[in-house]
Amino acid sequence: QVQLAESGGGLVQAGDSLRLSCAGAGRTTTGYTVAWFRQLPGKEREFVAAFRWANSNPYYRDSVKGRFTISKDNANLYLQMNSLKPEDTAVYYCAAGRPILSSMRSPDSYYSWGQGTQVTVSS
Repeated sequence: QVQLAESGGGLVQAGDSLRLSCAGAGRTTTGYTVAWFRQLPGKEREFVAAFRWANSNPYYRDSVKGRFTISKDNANLYLQMNSLKPEDTAVYYCAAGRPILSSMRSPDSYYSWGQGTQVTVSS
C-alpha cells in the first residue's frame, strides 16, 4: 500500500483559492489511479477528481469542473481549488488504488487513504 498524507486545508472566504497536497501519491506507478474525495459529517464520501496513470487523463465531478485542477509530480498529488464556494466545505481525502474506469468514482475502489484535511469556505 501507498502511504498518503494530505495538507493545505483551511478556512477561507467564498471566491478564495486553496491548494491541497497529498504526500506520497506521486510515487504511484503505472496502473494506479490517484484521486481526491471529500466528505461531510453524516454523508458518504464523494468523488472530486482523479488522475489515471493509464491514460494520463484528469477526471472531475461536474460541480468542480473549471474551478479545480488535479496535478501531480514525482512525489505529491495536488488539488488546486479556485473560486471556492460554501458547498465545497468538507474534509478532503486523497486516495490511491487500481480501479477500472467504470469504478473510478467509487471510494470502495481505493485501498490507500490519507487522514484528511478540513476545508471550510465561509459565505
